[in-house]
Amino acid sequence: MLYAAVGILAFILNLILNREQIKKIRIKSATGDDKERTIIYYTHFLLFASGYFIVDIAWGILYENRNITGMFPLLYISTAIYFLFMILTMLAWMRYIFAYLHIDGQRGKALLGGAWIMFIIGVFYLLINWFYPVMFTFNSANEYVEQPGRHVLYILQITFYIAISAYTQYVAHKSTGQERFRHKVVALTSVVIGVFLILQLMYYYYPSYAMGLMIGICVVHSFVEFGEKNEKAIHDHIASAMAEDYEVIYYIDLSSGEFLEFSKSRQYESMNVPASGSDFFEETMKNIEKYVFPDDIEYAKSLFSKEVMLSNLEGRHSFSFKYRILVRGVPRFFLFTAMRATDSQYLILYEKDIQDELMAEKTKKENQKKTITFGQIAESLASNYDEIYYVNVANSSYVSYVVNNLYGKLQTSREGNDFFKDSYSRIPEIIHRNDRDMMLDFINRDNMLSTLQNHKDCSINYRITISGKSKYSRLTARKTSDGTHLIIGVENIDEEIRREKEHLKALKTEKELARRDELTGVKNKTAYKELEESVQENIDNGMDYLPFALVVCDANNLKKINDTQGHVAGDEYLKASANLLCNVFVHSPVFRVGGDEFVVFLRGNDYLSRLELMNKLQSQVLENQKSGTGAVVASGMSEYDSESDNLFTEIFDRADREMYQNKQRLKEMAK
Repeated sequence: MLYAAVGILAFILNLILNREQIKKIRIKSATGDDKERTIIYYTHFLLFASGYFIVDIAWGILYENRNITGMFPLLYISTAIYFLFMILTMLAWMRYIFAYLHIDGQRGKALLGGAWIMFIIGVFYLLINWFYPVMFTFNSANEYVEQPGRHVLYILQITFYIAISAYTQYVAHKSTGQERFRHKVVALTSVVIGVFLILQLMYYYYPSYAMGLMIGICVVHSFVEFGEKNEKAIHDHIASAMAEDYEVIYYIDLSSGEFLEFSKSRQYESMNVPASGSDFFEETMKNIEKYVFPDDIEYAKSLFSKEVMLSNLEGRHSFSFKYRILVRGVPRFFLFTAMRATDSQYLILYEKDIQDELMAEKTKKENQKKTITFGQIAESLASNYDEIYYVNVANSSYVSYVVNNLYGKLQTSREGNDFFKDSYSRIPEIIHRNDRDMMLDFINRDNMLSTLQNHKDCSINYRITISGKSKYSRLTARKTSDGTHLIIGVENIDEEIRREKEHLKALKTEKELARRDELTGVKNKTAYKELEESVQENIDNGMDYLPFALVVCDANNLKKINDTQGHVAGDEYLKASANLLCNVFVHSPVFRVGGDEFVVFLRGNDYLSRLELMNKLQSQVLENQKSGTGAVVASGMSEYDSESDNLFTEIFDRADREMYQNKQRLKEMAK
């Protein structure tokens, strides 16, 4: 009975520790979720381990009474089932580990496939054993006799336990924190089971494997499952703490509809809404009838179905809506915000009583219209504006003011709930089509606030179209001294632009001559420096500069031509190089920035066709090099990346490196 006692102890201990999991056993995951699949596979392992314990108990009892007439057939059958459950526990453990570690790819498939093959081999051995003893047999005294097939099966299982332990240890080494610890525990469990399997191989008359399974189950329960439950408790504590800012937070399982409520609001508790349940959406429909203000019931019902919730969340991080709930018979507005959890299996719903906030906001708007401090506006005015917008930073609501010409005072022109949204809708109606994209970028709340963090103000010049005629305007934005509002002024600068254009026209000829390279006729280094400073200033001011690219070029063999054919030939070679670049990049300025170095500033159509143009240039250069006629120019291109480029020189350096690589390839091809 001592042999069977170990199995009985292991079976009882397994039921005590894991009875809830075993009761909820399922064949496969309903949702395909990795976490759910891991739990299901571990439950399969627990179930097969329980089966092994039962068979091991039966074997121990039957073996002690093997000489009783009629016991032997049962002993033989229990021995075969014993081996079957042993390999089933190994296979179930392997499937659990693969799900737990999320092992994918060819390596994972190979290991799991090997486990299945070993299982099939074991079953095959057991079937053959009925006819020919390859696994075990019994002598005339009904004593158990080991056969070579048993050793093969044990060695294969031990090998797999060692392999999966080593792989789990490797995954643990790449992990961090509690996850690393749990992975190491799982790896150690595989080792423990493998060691006790070795003992079972050596001493069949001891219940070693049952002891190994029992220890493994206890270790996983104590350190892996408990650790995960502890983390869940921490998450629940965090959710409970967050609930202080809301009336209630619901955590909803999208696959089953089960939900949990976190709430610390006495007001909400007084309504006696269920704190948990098996179907959130069904329960909510009932609660809507009880607690929602009658005028809002149909609207509320239209939102609280799983399909509508998921549809509204498609492509968005969250969505919100509000309606009135009866609290102690009084209707109060509640804001509902729904969002998916990071694993997409759960839905989180926040409910917040915003009645007081709405009333305060309404009062604030009314006071804003009546008693707005003109001093706040005056502090932002650097010149006279045709229209002024006073925009609330927090919610983008605004009031527009114009000057009353009769009394010289500001008067309300219009107001709205979202300045930026309204501006977006008006841009296509009044802004010149060539300036619309630029204005859309400028009238962007996040971009504007980000710019004003580091600058006193920001402005943009643009054209409006009235009755088919274009006029220039300037929009200037700055924050009030307390940072709560934006003052945005619009002024007519058409006359200013006209005078500026006339002035520029007068200076154009003189400036152009000062910025032209005398030899090649392209722009010179001075013009290039001005371009660099201008672009850098726009980048520094936080403006999304127009898309552009730089092409850095170098005329090959200039020194050799100067040394062998003279400087006149060298000058002609530079002219040919400049002409080649001008003929390829027709719409972009070309600069000579050194003796044999050129830079092209790609913009407009040339920028859009930059890859084709670079291919055209380099193809022509290769043709010139083969024929020995025409300029051979090495080139490299780099594009401006508004997300990562802070310096104009960074773009130049990238293009310069590409040019040197191209130059090296041309030299190698010329050999």
